Amino acid sequence: MKPLIWIIDEEWSNYDIEENLLRQNFPDCMIKHSKNNYHKDLNEFGQYADAILCQIYVNITNETIEALKNCKVISIYGGGYDRVDINAAKSKDIKVTFVPGYCVEDVSDYVIACIYYFNKQLNNTAFNSLEKGQWGAQAITHLNRRIKNSTLFIIGFGRIGRLVAKKANSLDLNVIVYDPYVSNNIIKEYNVKRVDLEVGLKNADYISINTRYYEETKALISMKEFKLMKNTAIIINTSRGGVIVQDDLIQAVENGTIAGAALDVVENEPPKIGEGIFKCKNILVTPHISYLSKESIEELKIRAVNNVVKALKGEQIEDLVK
Repeated sequence: MKPLIWIIDEEWSNYDIEENLLRQNFPDCMIKHSKNNYHKDLNEFGQYADAILCQIYVNITNETIEALKNCKVISIYGGGYDRVDINAAKSKDIKVTFVPGYCVEDVSDYVIACIYYFNKQLNNTAFNSLEKGQWGAQAITHLNRRIKNSTLFIIGFGRIGRLVAKKANSLDLNVIVYDPYVSNNIIKEYNVKRVDLEVGLKNADYISINTRYYEETKALISMKEFKLMKNTAIIINTSRGGVIVQDDLIQAVENGTIAGAALDVVENEPPKIGEGIFKCKNILVTPHISYLSKESIEELKIRAVNNVVKALKGEQIEDLVK
């Protein structure tokens, strides 16, 4: 068997893991690479691919899928698949796979780190005070409550939300959650309290958004929701940028409606650096790195490639998008 494997990505610096695993299973396979703007390559060779490995940023549209002649699987490097036309793939009997849960440990660490970042004022406030010669209490413009006994509101109580809760409980945070699809048994198991969205927003000192991105969660947090929050509240988003109305967030932080935000995802990815979200001093934006660790990337690549191998061999795939 000499399959053509098409990797569409411009994030990784090398593909040693992928190429080694693919050649172990298909010694004569062809491996082609394209960047995110792949449409010229689609016409030249991509339409003949037997399998596609693509980054979560890559748009695999109905038009692209219609052009594929031999493809049996689209394997996504990540836990999200909203950029792939799933229905179009199903109509051509093309399997779509993803990699859920590979970075739960890493993203949950990021959320806890952001709580400390804002609580201990590790942003420009402290460093600007040093430049002014201020030391000790005079260097801090306001006092925060201790993390212990503060309230963390988790929106979306899947794998990541649950591990965030576990780590937050160990810090003696009061953890409340909103997720209408999670059973009471899970709520009890993780020693958290279920609340509705409005109650959670009103009571939270920190809000962690860990929900999946779909129609129900699109623009879930807008100015209406920001006005419910404490003016000392911090919102942390590691889900998808579209869960928050970005212009409303900027306005809410600039007006003091809430205290600040930490975003590892933004509305348009990859963004243009001149966008307004980068100009608000109390909004920390990181370049979608919360999931990164040596272990997470190895697991991500291995599982994504194994999904390709299983699909081409006709084997059962655990990471199949239903």
